[in-house]
Amino acid sequence: MLFQDTALIYGRYLRQSLRSRIALLFGVLTPLLYLLFFGPLLTDLPLGGRGSSWQVLVPGLLLQLGLFGALFAGFLIIIEKSQGVVERMRVTPVSRLALLLGRVLRDATVFVFQAVLLVLAAVAMGLRAPLAGVLIGFAFVALLTVSLASLSYALAMKVRTPQEFGPLINAVSMPSMLLSGLMLPITLGPSWLDVLSHVMPLRYLVDAMRDAYVGSYATPHMLYGVVVAVALAGLAVTVGTRVFRTSGA
Repeated sequence: MLFQDTALIYGRYLRQSLRSRIALLFGVLTPLLYLLFFGPLLTDLPLGGRGSSWQVLVPGLLLQLGLFGALFAGFLIIIEKSQGVVERMRVTPVSRLALLLGRVLRDATVFVFQAVLLVLAAVAMGLRAPLAGVLIGFAFVALLTVSLASLSYALAMKVRTPQEFGPLINAVSMPSMLLSGLMLPITLGPSWLDVLSHVMPLRYLVDAMRDAYVGSYATPHMLYGVVVAVALAGLAVTVGTRVFRTSGA
């Protein structure tokens, strides 16, 4: 029943996304602009890591896509609450876990699709990375999306208006981007900033993806990245499911 319920919710929201093709394409616009206008500035610069500047920049842009897109996914819940959609779903026998999983799996599908478009554009501009590393990167994007979308939906169930939701998300997203080394390796900065960045879970995913893009898979960065990504996804889904079960009960 959980699988059937999840597939039902997933299909409903995926069809909504497919009907809004402009939104699908514009969702990748910001990282694409970084790729087009910021990427060439880094060519041949020593960035303190292995591989080319594209192998440093593109993994960060992919995770940036998941970070900002997934964190703001909760806006849909706020709209649905105001229209009574959430309450109508909650009075059905559909699993509360399925109500969450269907949504976050839709989000993961959308952002992985956008990540594919971004990688294709990066390849056209000069990115060269092993196929296995690129696929591992997509898996990290999916796990990050599941984690952050679950937390975003949980937060959206607790707030009443978009005006409350937006500032809270901005307060999380900006430090996450700045302290994780998404744009440039954080090791280029002072040592205190490097130490501080280790409290940011996203930092471990960035390091792991950059290793994958140069073909290094059996590294401590990869191990830490996988452990953090899986643990964060499990914790976030658990929190999100509990909120869906109790909010408004």
